[in-house]
Amino acid sequence: MSFFKFHKEIETRDLKLSDYDQIWSKFCFFDESGSLSNVNDPLFTIGIIKISQPYYLSSKICYERSKRKFFDELKFNKLSRNNLDFAKFVIDSFFDTKGVNFYSYTIDKEGDYFYNNFSREPWQIYEDLTMKLLQEAVLSPKEILILIADYITTPNTVKYEVNIKREMNNRNRRLTMAGVCRFDSKANDLLQLVDLLIGAVSYDVKLSAHIVSGDKYKIALVKYLKANMGAVNFIDNGFRDRTFNIFVDKDIKKRVNSSTQSV
Repeated sequence: MSFFKFHKEIETRDLKLSDYDQIWSKFCFFDESGSLSNVNDPLFTIGIIKISQPYYLSSKICYERSKRKFFDELKFNKLSRNNLDFAKFVIDSFFDTKGVNFYSYTIDKEGDYFYNNFSREPWQIYEDLTMKLLQEAVLSPKEILILIADYITTPNTVKYEVNIKREMNNRNRRLTMAGVCRFDSKANDLLQLVDLLIGAVSYDVKLSAHIVSGDKYKIALVKYLKANMGAVNFIDNGFRDRTFNIFVDKDIKKRVNSSTQSV
């Protein structure tokens, strides 16, 4: 039985703390692939897993770690013969979990949209992209999100956690974001799962755009993910179904068309 009770007759603005069973709280695990300051990598991808009860997925992965005696951090960029099978298990566990959603956004840092809509300050861009993706993740007016983000070193002047919470609540004119906290992904399997998913999406786009030549272990996981999703590729129109909302910047496809015409 679901804990959440949805009553259409109760307006969101009229909810009180005593209406706790009317409010659907969701954990959002957030990570990025690429670097906003790396001029050698033109793409940047961010992703979120949104889930109401992370315990079930997390404990399943944790149990399998103990069973296999595999305690290394799982990252897409470090896929190898030794960890590919476990990475596939983690992907399978995601698909076996009910009530979980994945959102990602891949942008071309050299594209017109990026140039015209974002500042040149990396930390501000990071916040703006986070906000852009989080707005897509809020589906119900009775959802309250809790953001768990991968830890990255920032200047003391950057107040990412404070800014995201304040901006999300101000934009939606209600309590949308209950809190934001950063964790080291080495200690959190769900952040590592986000890394696998956005890494696979980004790598598939890079393969289509001929930005990378291809690593067999990374390609194997990309194919495994797409086969489970029923996706052909991500560069054309991303991918969207009841679980996945994958957005890909149109400027990336323009990059591919330009390179094809010049050949």
